Amino acid sequence: MLETINASSSATAALLRRHDRDRYLLAMFVSEAARPAVRALYAFNYEIARVRETVSEPMLGQIRLQWWREGLETAFGAGAVRRHDVLTPLAAAIRHHGLSREHFDRLVDARERDLAPDPPPTLAALEAYAEESSAPLQLLVLEILGAAGAEANRAARDGAIAYALTGLLRAAPFLARSPRHHVSTLLLDQRELVADRASSYIAAARALRRRVPRAARPALLPTTLAAADLERLHSAGGKLRPDPWRAWRLAAAAWLGRY
Repeated sequence: MLETINASSSATAALLRRHDRDRYLLAMFVSEAARPAVRALYAFNYEIARVRETVSEPMLGQIRLQWWREGLETAFGAGAVRRHDVLTPLAAAIRHHGLSREHFDRLVDARERDLAPDPPPTLAALEAYAEESSAPLQLLVLEILGAAGAEANRAARDGAIAYALTGLLRAAPFLARSPRHHVSTLLLDQRELVADRASSYIAAARALRRRVPRAARPALLPTTLAAADLERLHSAGGKLRPDPWRAWRLAAAAWLGRY
């Protein structure tokens, strides 16, 4: 299984480098042994996250997500997995690390809700969407690192929600021009409230820092990016240019054992 994961690592790394630069960078700060599995996981997340933007109608999106559901069903079984640049190493990672099926189901379910015509109607609903589409991913990273635990899981959840909310704020100008994107008008009309909620999740994640084992902290680095982006959004009035210091921010946090 390790051979399968490692053999596909360059392909998943290339996919992330082209399409999900943040998670390409985040994967660099886990151990070398864990990196291929984390890359496969992040590549899977990219594939399901992009479904809504690549289909012309919800039914087509549901068909694509059903393909992934069937692939996961096989991965959690004992049968042979179909050859695919992402599914094949993902299945190997699932089997090698004993990853939790529940987290995968939550991620796919969240992306199915992306296909609904109505956006989240309240801030609480937007936060729930941020959690379901992001937190299970970081909980799976913790499992790959062998560092899951009560405090680490709580910190990963809070940091992931902050990262998702901040990502939506960063993308708000683009999302406003996309009639098919599952995004609430809260991003435009209540930007400050969304930013405040993201900030509170960052504070909650960081309040647990002394109780989170060092082995878990690479899974919590999205918190670092969320905090930096909130500060930059505030300074730039809501419109951001690319961050040339992104890798350095992560490197500094990782070296100091922070997030």
